[in-house]
Amino acid sequence: MRGSDPSKFGDRLSDAQKARQAMLDKARAKLAALNESKPERDAERARIAKEREARETARKSEKEARLKREAEERAAAEAARLEAERREAEERERAAHEEKAKLAKLLIDQKAARDARYAARKKRQK
Repeated sequence: MRGSDPSKFGDRLSDAQKARQAMLDKARAKLAALNESKPERDAERARIAKEREARETARKSEKEARLKREAEERAAAEAARLEAERREAEERERAAHEEKAKLAKLLIDQKAARDARYAARKKRQK
């Protein structure tokens, strides 16, 4: 500080006291300014919290909708897979049935040809 003699203890004490008082006054002024703006800051914080909650709610509902949609897609895919397996089994069964029918017809034709040969041989022998 100007006008004080740093070599004197009393001057140093008063300078230190003035510096502490200046810092205290500065802090009180800052606190008063903060107290004046407190309602605005509280309102801003409340608005931010409300927006955050709205975003979280939207995210949660989107996630639930996505999970529901994925579950429906999985169920539809499973139903389609089961239907494809059923059709494939029916196709195999139909093919096996056709194969049996062809074999039965072939056996009937072979027997008819054999019977015709037998009958022709008997006719020739008479």
